[in-house]
Amino acid sequence: MSKARVLLADDHPRFPDMAEHLLEPEFEVVGKVVNGRDLFEEAMRLQPDIIVTDISMPVLNGIEAADQLKESGCNSRIVFLTVHTDSDFVRRCLSTGAFGYVVKSRIASELVTAVREALAGHIFVSQNLPHHYLT
Repeated sequence: MSKARVLLADDHPRFPDMAEHLLEPEFEVVGKVVNGRDLFEEAMRLQPDIIVTDISMPVLNGIEAADQLKESGCNSRIVFLTVHTDSDFVRRCLSTGAFGYVVKSRIASELVTAVREALAGHIFVSQNLPHHYLT
């Protein structure tokens, strides 16, 4: 059975490397990009199963890139990995059709689970965030 393919997007070098380290035993990381425009282009080219993206990136932010991917018919499932804990950000990200929202402070304990849940078609939101907006 082949591994699910993951594309990582974040302009801070620490987090894509950390995410790759956490995901590689179970998933195949097929690329890393540093801005939303490159995310869009690589997602369309690579057609990964999962995209793990930050919100705040240069050129095009992660939410804008997710909206464009959705409009373009990309079937990759998106998990946001971000520092933002405000429920407005969570709502906006989930409105793009994203399957996950992980706070960077919980990357080690939640990212792999979020990716697994997204692949299964379930929405995952970091445990330290209120979940009232999911209903």
